[in-house]
Amino acid sequence: MPYELEGRLLEVCDCKVLCPCWIGEDPDNGTCDGVVTHHFDKGTIDGVDVSGLSIALLGRIPGNILQGNWKVVVVIDDKASPQQEQALMNCYSGKLGGPVADLAKLVGEIVSVQRAPIGFQVTEGKGTLSVGTMVDTEMAPYKSPLGQTTTLNESAFSTIPGSPAYVSKASHYKRNTSAHGIPDVDLKNCNAIQGSFRFVA
Repeated sequence: MPYELEGRLLEVCDCKVLCPCWIGEDPDNGTCDGVVTHHFDKGTIDGVDVSGLSIALLGRIPGNILQGNWKVVVVIDDKASPQQEQALMNCYSGKLGGPVADLAKLVGEIVSVQRAPIGFQVTEGKGTLSVGTMVDTEMAPYKSPLGQTTTLNESAFSTIPGSPAYVSKASHYKRNTSAHGIPDVDLKNCNAIQGSFRFVA
């Protein structure tokens, strides 16, 4: 098989909670400026082990998310070897098919591919994400009165298809991407999502 990937998602954007994109509606601001990061707890792509690495898509979505035409900066974990980087790019460009290709089809333009340290931490339901000097954010999921994490299931759109998404809020979200033609962001208390995935093709 081309790939088998298991891991976790941290995602943040400039929409209010909950981001309308996940249910197929237009984003709150007419556009959506977000970061989608997949961390691979274990996995292989074309026989290349990518366990422990992360990949981040720093994007501007120009309208309804299902219409595609995203403009993105792809950031590869700086711990990746050249072989691992190539495997990740083959997968996330859609060349290898499967669920990741469905996500890749929505990207209209990759404006830049960068390498940077990606700090990805989830502890007791709280997530922190840093992508070099470009992204800094912290998020925590909503809880029920009984302390159970609030989940979104069977949504119209998902970056972790087939898995529940944990509805979260980012206490802060800073993104410095104007050098790549994508607007900077500096917000508090905006939408965030956590979750787990298993991608197989």
